[in-house]
Amino acid sequence: MNERIEKLLAFLKASPNDCFLNHALALEYIKVENDAEAKQFFEKNLANDPGYIATYYHLGKLLERNGVQEEAIKIYETGMERAKDAGDMHSYNELQGAYEDLVY
Repeated sequence: MNERIEKLLAFLKASPNDCFLNHALALEYIKVENDAEAKQFFEKNLANDPGYIATYYHLGKLLERNGVQEEAIKIYETGMERAKDAGDMHSYNELQGAYEDLVY
């Protein structure tokens, strides 16, 4: 197992619902081409804190890569809504770009 993944898993034992750690772990799983594990950690973030905006973009991209376009579209739409509500226009624009690339 990847050393970073091992370290993140150890940190998560102390703080299992830490969105930053879950997000970082999901990204590490993507690097080692384990989308199934990555998806679980992204979904855990959405369940624990739907306001953690970074999750929407990366989960959407993962879904796209796995051929689940309709689900990716819904994730992007929800993420845009959350980003707009949070006043995070940078994330909104990133999500909107990903959404438009997929839809149009």
